[in-house]
Amino acid sequence: MERQDAEFAAEGGVTLRGWLFIPDGPAPHPAITMAHGFAGVKEHGLEAFARAFAAAGFVVLVHDHRGFGASDGTPRFDIDPWVQIADWRRAISFLESHSAVDADRIGLWGSSYAGGHAIVLGATDRRLRAVVAQVPTISGYQQSLRRVAPDLVPALEASFADDERNQFHGAPPATQAVVSADPSVPAAYRSPDAIAFYNQPAPEGVWENTMTLRSSRAARMYEPGAWISRVSPTPLLMIVGLRDVITVTDLALNAYEQALQPKKLVTIDAGHFDPYLDRFAESCGAACAWFTEHLASREND
Repeated sequence: MERQDAEFAAEGGVTLRGWLFIPDGPAPHPAITMAHGFAGVKEHGLEAFARAFAAAGFVVLVHDHRGFGASDGTPRFDIDPWVQIADWRRAISFLESHSAVDADRIGLWGSSYAGGHAIVLGATDRRLRAVVAQVPTISGYQQSLRRVAPDLVPALEASFADDERNQFHGAPPATQAVVSADPSVPAAYRSPDAIAFYNQPAPEGVWENTMTLRSSRAARMYEPGAWISRVSPTPLLMIVGLRDVITVTDLALNAYEQALQPKKLVTIDAGHFDPYLDRFAESCGAACAWFTEHLASREND
């Protein structure tokens, strides 16, 4: 297969960039659009999935969200889920317009925060013919209840308010770390597996351990699980880690019960980051089989 750099325009004159994988064989091919999770970049484990999908005969587009990695966008490191969703629609349009792609056979893969986006897009963009949501965010509010100790919430809310006041007076959005084991350093994640995942080897300058503070507020307000019953009739595969303490296992399992057919649940006895790593074969294999079932042939139309 061939990997090439790709770019496309999003709203506000922002250019989004990523990789395009084109399989061997005569075009047009079915296609898959992919993006990274919260405060990540495409180099955080996505190339292995993309190459596996391309080897199975799919054109694959992997893009960096605006403000991250190779993509443009200011302020840098700012995560607005609804802006990311709007940008992702442009990625679908980019694939539709590509000469190597069958525009009637496009699927979407998202993991973690982007897994929540996959649910919203599956429910609201009927150009998609299959969706995979891996360890998806279901409820930002419920996740925050599990991951932020109650005695720390008042200080967190005060920091959100101070940041808003400062922005009103012309200051840039405040920033914090994405991961840190030091409790004195404000950070989104502190678990050892999260720290290891985000700090995995990557080319210099590709990723910074920085995000805007207001991204945490936006995450606490984000409720993609509210859309899950509306994904149908688009086929939905959910891949859930049974020991996931990041997006939280029971929230995902409860959400799956609210989804309508056609749907499938694959559970992996692992934590949040294992589907990218030690359990890659299971997660990638399940996704590849789902896309093959629903995209590989026009007979599915």
